[in-house]
Amino acid sequence: MKMSSLLYGMVFAVAVILVLLLILGVSFHRPVSAQGAALYNAADEVTVAGRVQEVQEFDCPVSEGELATHLMLKTANGVVQLHLAPARIMAGQKLSFPPGDQIEVVGAKIQLNGTNGVIAREITRGNESFIFRDREGKLLLVQ
Repeated sequence: MKMSSLLYGMVFAVAVILVLLLILGVSFHRPVSAQGAALYNAADEVTVAGRVQEVQEFDCPVSEGELATHLMLKTANGVVQLHLAPARIMAGQKLSFPPGDQIEVVGAKIQLNGTNGVIAREITRGNESFIFRDREGKLLLVQ
């Protein structure tokens, strides 16, 4: 067997393994050491206001690995990712913030996987207020 054939075979095998890992959803991100309320730091609380640009749902450490609802909020200083709550709780409480909603959010600044965001504690929309977490970051919406 030629050395080049062996080399091409090894490269092909590695490529097939990588494709299979990506298809199966294996993540190559560094794991987050804390989850849930442990990620919330009251000392990092901020207030941001803007218009909801997009609603996203994905597995998130803020919601302890559950499928969670996130908003991309367009502010005067750029777009901020808001971490709300597990999607099952949002659906059960019939809470939604569709694109175009003007909101104000109080929450803790956070950085996860290289993305800056805010874990929402309280959201105000017009004359409505929605409390998601206590001051320690513990989720108050339960189901």
